[in-house]
Amino acid sequence: MTNLYKKLAAIDERPSPFSQYTAAELWTDPHIARQMLKAHLNPNTDSASRRPSFIEASVNWLQARFNIGPDTHIADFGCGPGLYTTRLAQLGAEVTGIDFSANSLAYAKETAATHNLTIDYVHTNYIEYHSDKRFDLILLIYCDFCPLSPAQRQQLLTVFKAHLDDGGAIVLDVHSLVEFDQFEESMSYGRRQYGDFWTDEDYFDFIYKFKYEGEHVTLDKYSIFTPTREFEIYNWLQYFDQAFLTAEFATNGLTITDWYANVAGEPFDPQLPTMAIVAQKR
Repeated sequence: MTNLYKKLAAIDERPSPFSQYTAAELWTDPHIARQMLKAHLNPNTDSASRRPSFIEASVNWLQARFNIGPDTHIADFGCGPGLYTTRLAQLGAEVTGIDFSANSLAYAKETAATHNLTIDYVHTNYIEYHSDKRFDLILLIYCDFCPLSPAQRQQLLTVFKAHLDDGGAIVLDVHSLVEFDQFEESMSYGRRQYGDFWTDEDYFDFIYKFKYEGEHVTLDKYSIFTPTREFEIYNWLQYFDQAFLTAEFATNGLTITDWYANVAGEPFDPQLPTMAIVAQKR
């Protein structure tokens, strides 16, 4: 087989769920990290973070639901550029933000300094987080539970349980099976289909969207070729229903106590594309 044929065959291959993991490239590649931060801060799109109006509604609900104030200890896992941590600290809470992106954390720290806020930012992969701190409220927002493999989710829930204070709560949101049912497989090839997002070089890219019916998993697979390099990005998503999520939390010693449509506290509706939960130690 020619090298070109082999490459095309590899691009077309459907990998096993979560068999390839490239999250590090999104946060450590200098160019992509800057693009990710730009997307986080864009108020006109939900592509990386939710819009400011939703974030404000979410923080207002969290404050009322959990009586957030000066004695509240909060950890925001996957805090990004501090869109939640800044607002929560402004309520007087003692806030810790944990994220894998040094670029996003630098922005978050600068924002905290500008607003004269004390926020403890920790640069680490949050599934490996370890601290002597115990939190009244642990957050994982923007469906960040969904890109994780089953083993990674178990590891993260173990971290949550270890750092959750007695009587504390976990709040997170996930994609539902309603959204999974709407997902359609596709393939496209082109030149700079994502503009300058991946690189400032010229490039050609293949985008495959795979759907795994039995596992309720999807994959957006990007194969990118520039004049100087080639690389792939795998964006996995797991989708959940109430029974599956309840069982997964219970296996890890956690009980889901409340269901919502989203992390702004809107009423749960099984026909919506997302759902949010409140969980506590069992």
